[in-house]
Amino acid sequence: MTAIEFPSQRVSLWYFRIALVLFILQVIMGLWLSINYAFTLPQALVDVFAFNTARSIHTNLLVAWMLLGFMGGTYYILPVECERDLYSTRIAYLQLAIFVLAAVTAVIGFLFRWTRGKPLLEIPFPLNALIVVAALLFIANVAMTIFTAKVRSALQWMLLGGVAFLAVMYLFGMPFYQNLNTDYYYWWWVIHLWVEGAWEVVTASIVAFIIMRVTGVDRKVVEKWLYVETGLFLFTGIVGTGHHYYWIGAPDYWLWWGGVFSALEPLPIVLMVVDTWMHVRERKNPIINPLTWYYIVGLAIYHLVGAGLWGFMHTLPPINYYTHGSQVTVSHGHLAFFGAYGILNLTIFYFAMPRLKNIIKYQDRLGRWGFWIMTIGMFLLGLVFGVAGILQTYLERFLDIGYSTAQITMMFWFRIAFGIGVVFLIGVIITVWHLFTIKPAPDQPAETLSSERGPAAEGI
Repeated sequence: MTAIEFPSQRVSLWYFRIALVLFILQVIMGLWLSINYAFTLPQALVDVFAFNTARSIHTNLLVAWMLLGFMGGTYYILPVECERDLYSTRIAYLQLAIFVLAAVTAVIGFLFRWTRGKPLLEIPFPLNALIVVAALLFIANVAMTIFTAKVRSALQWMLLGGVAFLAVMYLFGMPFYQNLNTDYYYWWWVIHLWVEGAWEVVTASIVAFIIMRVTGVDRKVVEKWLYVETGLFLFTGIVGTGHHYYWIGAPDYWLWWGGVFSALEPLPIVLMVVDTWMHVRERKNPIINPLTWYYIVGLAIYHLVGAGLWGFMHTLPPINYYTHGSQVTVSHGHLAFFGAYGILNLTIFYFAMPRLKNIIKYQDRLGRWGFWIMTIGMFLLGLVFGVAGILQTYLERFLDIGYSTAQITMMFWFRIAFGIGVVFLIGVIITVWHLFTIKPAPDQPAETLSSERGPAAEGI
């Protein structure tokens, strides 16, 4: 007997493993970027490995391991929700091979200056085409699994809608428009509507599934928030795009509407977790692995603070006028990405990887160390970046001091950021090691569950 119900769920394991390796590489590259801010490096070293190259690798590794986590999580969840195996495991493995090939080639290409030069969308067109092929295979596999299933649920359609939206929005970043304003307009369509639209929908679906399995709470309690989230994400996500339209000549009203509505997007997930917490007291089955619940609560808190409150404060037009593009943006970006999606992926990994190894209850001491080091470290890192950004804003945009002069004053804070980043990397390594070597707890139940079906089948 196994802790998973359908053999095809095992395809997700390779998605998770590769994502974790890329996570470590992304953090290492982030440390290299912080060194560039904290110290004056020899020009010969800068010429060999330029800052813009390192930044391209850092941000694209971020996108790659996030997407791999989403894809793997979807492939783990779908069979349980549809009560059947995936439509095709061959397609799933082919899609993984194409995606990883494109991602690795892109990173190597950056080292040789093979780039489009568009921040966050640097991948050249041929590799973009491969990613689109992988996305189409992903959508087809998910859609056929759902269409051929005998059961239907809101969660299935949310997942399908989210992954389809994700693929469609990516297409707008592939052309290169001669008019720079037009180019940046569609650039934000990809960057913002990916992160605050498609990704949020996928996040909501995955979190809803995990909450039902971990707590045993009734499906109706969780799914009611899925309907709310669908409306809020689509409405606030689309309108919220406007808070980026600062330098492209868009009407002024976009700035206020965009700043306000962007801050509303994390609320449904937070409300879903709070509502579930109230129902946990009435649950029939205990939370067997508390660490998974830690990650769910951490996801909600970071989502609200990093993406919502901090994003809202610095995107209000009177503030954004001064802070736009400063280290304040970097602070918000780190807190939001780690809180909304980094912790989400780690939640998926801690939920699924033990089951894929036929472990119901696992030893979590090492994992708890990793959790607290990472979450506290990222909070401090966001705080230090925020202080540096406020200092930068005051020196450059109030006192009109030149960038290089202001940078000298900010180097102290970047050295602190580098030290915190090293600690954060230690937490990441501990977490990844724990996930790769996870072992059953001494008091694990004698028999594993043969089914995860039903709201009370946490098992797990």
